[in-house]
Order: sequence, then structure tokens, then C-alpha cells
Amino acid sequence: MESLLTDIDHVAIAVRDIEAAIAWYAENLGAQVVHREDVASDGVREALIKVGGSYIQLLTPSRDDSTVAAFLERRGEGLHHVGYRVSSCAQALEALKASGSRVLDEVPRPGSRGTTIAFVHPKTSFGTLIELVEESS
Repeated sequence: MESLLTDIDHVAIAVRDIEAAIAWYAENLGAQVVHREDVASDGVREALIKVGGSYIQLLTPSRDDSTVAAFLERRGEGLHHVGYRVSSCAQALEALKASGSRVLDEVPRPGSRGTTIAFVHPKTSFGTLIELVEESS
């Protein structure tokens, strides 16, 4: 089988104080934010730091009922998910569903930066929440 994954898009880190996290990356690693966005549909604020061809995505909840707020309450700060680039989010999602994988999104949906995304349940992928990311053309 040919790989559906084309690259690592991002590693997402859940944080309580996004400004403190941004400052830490800048002061300690010289890393600068290249994109910020409020993703209202997911109830999160994000800051992206470019690393090579990928990103570190700092996430903080923008409302108390978001999944990131629940994650922080349950597990504390840390690795939230890994985003993998795919050529076609719909094709990758259908292939995963056809193989019996559990998904959180039945159909692809809009993500930040104009991407198309879908999430794969961590119980399917050995405890890691996976985001499929298709970049816009």
C-alpha cells in the first residue's frame, strides 16, 4: 500500500497560557510565530511556529466547553495531537474508515490556514490523536 501521508504538518501542544508559551519559544529557542488564528468551531486559539516545513501548533481553549479545555483539565499541558499532511483528506479518511479505523470526523471539515482536516480517534492509533491535513491549492 502506498502511504497516504505526505509530511508532518504540525505537532500540537495544549497550553493554558498561549502568550507565555509563545514567549518561552521565542526567548529559549529563537522561534517566532508565523500565524495566529481563533478557530471558533473548535473553541481554540492557535499560534503556529514554523520549524522547517512543519509547525509547532500551540493551542489554548477559547471557551470552557472545547475539547482542548477538557484535555487540559484531564491531562494538563502537553502533546495534544500530531497533524499529518495528506494529498486528499477525503480519500485518507475514507481509507481509514474502510479499514475499520475509528474517526472523530465522518467527513472532512475546514481547518485553520484554509486547510481541510479530519481527526482520527486515538483509540485507533495507539493512543495518539491524529489530524489529517490537506493544504489548500
